[in-house]
Amino acid sequence: MKGLPVLSLLLWTCAVYLVGIYLFVGGFLLVRLEVNRTSTCGDVLKPGEEPTDFCRSQPRFRRVVILIIDALKIDFARFDPTKTSPKPYENKLPVLEDTVSSRPSQSRLYPFRADPPTTTMQRIKGFTTGSLPTFVDVGNNFASSAILEDNLIHQLGQMGELLHIYILLCSIRMIKSQCLLSKQKTFTLIGKRVVFMGDDTWESLFPKKFHRSLPFPSFNVKDLHTVDNGILQHLYTTMVDDDWDVLVAHFLGVDHCGHRFGPDHPAMADKLTQMDGVIRSVIDRLQNDTLLVVMGDHGMTDTGDHGGESQKETDAALFLYSPSPIFPGPPTQNEPDVVPQTDLVPTLALLLGIPIPFSSVGQVLLPLFPPHGQTEGAIGEFSQLEALWINAKQVNRFLETYSAMAKDIPPDSLSQLKDEFSRLSSEYLISLREGRSPSPQLVSSLRAYLTSVRDTCRATWARFNPLKMGAGLAILAFACLMCLVLSELSLALIRENEGGLKAPAAMALLAGVSMAAAQLLTQGYVEAAWCLAAGAFSTQLLFFWRACQLNTPMVLKNGTKAPKCTRWLSPRRLLIPSLVVPLLRCASLLSDSYVIAEGRVVTFLVFSLALYIPINLNWDGLLLPPSHDPLKSAGLLPSPALSPSTVRKESSTLLACLGVLIGSLYLSLSFHGCREEQGFCQPSPFLSPLSRLQDSQLKNLHYILSVISLSIYTYLLRHYLCHFGNLNSSGVTVFTARWILPLLSVCLGLHWAVSATPEDSFRNLAELIRLAQLALPRAAFCLLGLGLSLIWLDPLTVFVKTRAAASARSSHLPPPRYRASTGISPQAELHHLIPQIYQRMRRSLDDGELSGASEADNRPAVEAYGLGTVYSAPVLLFTGLLGIGLLLLHPEGMALSFLLLLLEMGAILHMHASFTTLSGLHGVYSGGFNVPWTPIVLWSLAATQFFHATGHLPTFPSIQWGAAFMGFPDGHTGTILPASMVTFNTFASYILFAVGCPLLLFWPLVCEVRGNKGGRAYGEEGEDAVMEMRLRENPQQFSSALLQLSTRYLFIHGAQVFSSVCAAAILRRHLMVWKVFAPKLMFEASGFLVSCAFLLIGVTLVLRVDVAVGRWFKRLVPDTSR
Repeated sequence: MKGLPVLSLLLWTCAVYLVGIYLFVGGFLLVRLEVNRTSTCGDVLKPGEEPTDFCRSQPRFRRVVILIIDALKIDFARFDPTKTSPKPYENKLPVLEDTVSSRPSQSRLYPFRADPPTTTMQRIKGFTTGSLPTFVDVGNNFASSAILEDNLIHQLGQMGELLHIYILLCSIRMIKSQCLLSKQKTFTLIGKRVVFMGDDTWESLFPKKFHRSLPFPSFNVKDLHTVDNGILQHLYTTMVDDDWDVLVAHFLGVDHCGHRFGPDHPAMADKLTQMDGVIRSVIDRLQNDTLLVVMGDHGMTDTGDHGGESQKETDAALFLYSPSPIFPGPPTQNEPDVVPQTDLVPTLALLLGIPIPFSSVGQVLLPLFPPHGQTEGAIGEFSQLEALWINAKQVNRFLETYSAMAKDIPPDSLSQLKDEFSRLSSEYLISLREGRSPSPQLVSSLRAYLTSVRDTCRATWARFNPLKMGAGLAILAFACLMCLVLSELSLALIRENEGGLKAPAAMALLAGVSMAAAQLLTQGYVEAAWCLAAGAFSTQLLFFWRACQLNTPMVLKNGTKAPKCTRWLSPRRLLIPSLVVPLLRCASLLSDSYVIAEGRVVTFLVFSLALYIPINLNWDGLLLPPSHDPLKSAGLLPSPALSPSTVRKESSTLLACLGVLIGSLYLSLSFHGCREEQGFCQPSPFLSPLSRLQDSQLKNLHYILSVISLSIYTYLLRHYLCHFGNLNSSGVTVFTARWILPLLSVCLGLHWAVSATPEDSFRNLAELIRLAQLALPRAAFCLLGLGLSLIWLDPLTVFVKTRAAASARSSHLPPPRYRASTGISPQAELHHLIPQIYQRMRRSLDDGELSGASEADNRPAVEAYGLGTVYSAPVLLFTGLLGIGLLLLHPEGMALSFLLLLLEMGAILHMHASFTTLSGLHGVYSGGFNVPWTPIVLWSLAATQFFHATGHLPTFPSIQWGAAFMGFPDGHTGTILPASMVTFNTFASYILFAVGCPLLLFWPLVCEVRGNKGGRAYGEEGEDAVMEMRLRENPQQFSSALLQLSTRYLFIHGAQVFSSVCAAAILRRHLMVWKVFAPKLMFEASGFLVSCAFLLIGVTLVLRVDVAVGRWFKRLVPDTSR
């Protein structure tokens, strides 16, 4: 078998797809331009005064305490006394409502709305910079990098640096008496010492910006108490000390409780009650010049997740309090219904007497500032009009700077905003110069201006690069066409032996270097994306030129010559039902309704295409045995290739597998998650881990069902290997199947039992339980790695046995007279010991020893078990073992879903085998092992279907982040391992179907019927089934079929990626682009890349098996006799 051409062509195809995706994403998901400028004390001027240092003025508050309760949604903060039996998350923070009702002039509670994505890192960035995030920012939540834009922490830290420089200058240059006179004032008005404690994300976002920090590890969502208890150990003592001006405490217990148990769990009630006590204690310790801000960075869904843009995820709580009055009275109708998170930035900046960060687009919270003309006697207070003026001037300055650097804001909108600010500025300054009160409508006009700027920025900060997007689209389109051509010319490419990467690599290198040189000459710098694009385009053109060269001319009906490829590029060949289904699905990706309901629609498509198989056979008259024909009995017509009993058996098998497939499809719908847009949809209860279930009986029932499903899964894998004689040898792969596979299942079942144990039970065994929660999943990972490595190193599962041959030589040797160690019947041995292969091997040995007459009576005869499934057995074991490892990363309830996945795999394989056998009734033998389109399309659609049937959705809130901590409850030191674990969890179905894709090639041979070889009849006395050994007899056709199968599978998934790319490009200004189409693109592209990687692993495993089989034959049969 020519393995190198197959592997190199697949590698090159995947690389071209990767370049196309990289180019398009680079043009579609560009981050907005960051303005790396900072505000200074001289930038912000009080209107009507001479230019002075703004920071020297008396601030409204000398200190501020910011308590961030992660995932504190507004529903948690409200109090409803009419509820007699509240849910665990309701009425647990009465301190907020009590304070607002009893002290209306000192406190307020607002809904605090975040901009999506609602992940912690992006929210911290939003409420410290005042800027709006972009869609691509969500990917940075795994690896938070320092914020470079101007922000509140930087401004506060900059004031501390100014204080340090001032004191240093005093001690060196200035007169000490002058320093003594101004030192206390400078310390009071300038020095801002920020003390932080809590989520360690802040340390990575603001490195070396804190006066003192106490970070705690944040990414272990199963740990509810470490961060919160660590804060409480230092919070109250820090408040008593006098070495801080801004105190930031970020609690994580509520968020982690939501991720682990969901909001409707007693643990959430305990955690919220703890936060209620924290807020009360902090209020009791506040001084009159201190402001308390209690806020949530985002909300959470009913399942405890966040990251998207549903109202449950975006609406957090904001509570403001001070011992001294800060509001004119109780809430009025002018109070805002919702406070955007960006508005906190300019509000805190003006209250603390620091410049508003340069890139902020928020507007001040007006109820915290007195109306114009009512600031007499107040210290450090701006009126509402003054605060709005400073805010508008800062926003206009940012707008002018940004528009000069980037051209993405529409010119009409930009001109209109500038004209509006000029008008408002002129009106306000004229009224100040004339000494009259400004118009009452000026406040409303300034607020409208600030709102318009924010809305304009939000609408236009999706910067696209049409050139990169177009190049990516073109490369992906050519890549899909390339896959189609490869699948049709696979045999010609293998025969020409031109599948190496030398020519494409040389062409790509030449084109990339040429593009780099051109960029250096024209632009002075090199952009790698265009070099990759040039390389991809050049290799694609080279391939299409080679494809035309490999085609021999053919004569059309009009007498002209045309390339051979016109036959398989004709609509008749492409518009077959098995290709129409995925093409219709690809076209449907332009509909947001289809994407929302994709899980059920793909299930329907799998059902429809599976039903097409028996209907097509029946239409061709192949599903039932042919009627008795006297001409065939008389020998005037050829007899059918299969006997009527064989046809009935194969038809029954096909229909039974169809029933299993339909049942699996129906049951798989019970494991789907829910999108926000699906209204009253309820997510599957199996998506929740056992630790979330409060009903003990229901928990035990789920556990028993999961263990039974896992046991059946393991049994089916071992039964297949045992049935075909693959468990008889002493090789390491058989050791994996006999010992590692069941041990891994036992570890998984024990881990489920331990993880479901409540924390407050078995207190005497608490340490042992914690040790088991750490050791069991790690032991399972070790067993998984060991098993996969052993299969990879020595994949052969053939058992060889020699015995003395009979004295009489005969061309028809009797079947073996001993039973296999697996206990299968003699009839099964007759089918699965591959007697025809052994006959050839025996004859080869006999012919090689004709000269040894003295040993004529003791010549060895060779028998082998498992040779007929030598290729499929290691691939199936590898896939099954990997499935159990991936199940470890999922909730326990997904065990039944993974069992359904295995059953659906088996049903598709057996339907494909029966279809191939029944199609042999035509009596046409192609001489190849090509896999038709229908099973490949079914296989690829099943991968997408089980993506949804394992609880996943193409949305960021559906990502199961808890998978990153399986076996690592204390977190990770890096980001690669947790990101990989979450990726394996999310795309488990893509992984399993990709690595098991070669089974589609082997299964018709595994289920080969005796007396039938590609449609030629041999009868009961003819040749026996030789199963997968046919592949050894035709190495070129084997290589061609494997290449064709792989490229067809890549074509189906690549077409889906291309459709998602087209949808995102065409609908980039659509209302639902960032909510539906962009996430779908990201998940589809990621799933395709994962499929490529594991398809290459599966193909490489097949090549390793082929090499091992070749070595086995060399050892078994001497060179002289082969």
